[in-house]
Amino acid sequence: MAKGTSQLLAIILLVAGIALLIWGSNMYGAFGNTFTRAIDGSTDTKTIVILVAGAVCTLLGLIKLGKR
Repeated sequence: MAKGTSQLLAIILLVAGIALLIWGSNMYGAFGNTFTRAIDGSTDTKTIVILVAGAVCTLLGLIKLGKR
């Protein structure tokens, strides 16, 4: 893979990961999720999956950018 393509992929992963983290944190603080956490202490599975996917994408993007 060409160096420019690899760097572009790293930037796309980083941006997508940050966007997923922002989206997941907004979902985590949403009224329905907060209400559910208050009642039974659990968080929506979709929220957790989005936060984990965002963290993984961000980490992979940073690692790929660091290997330049």
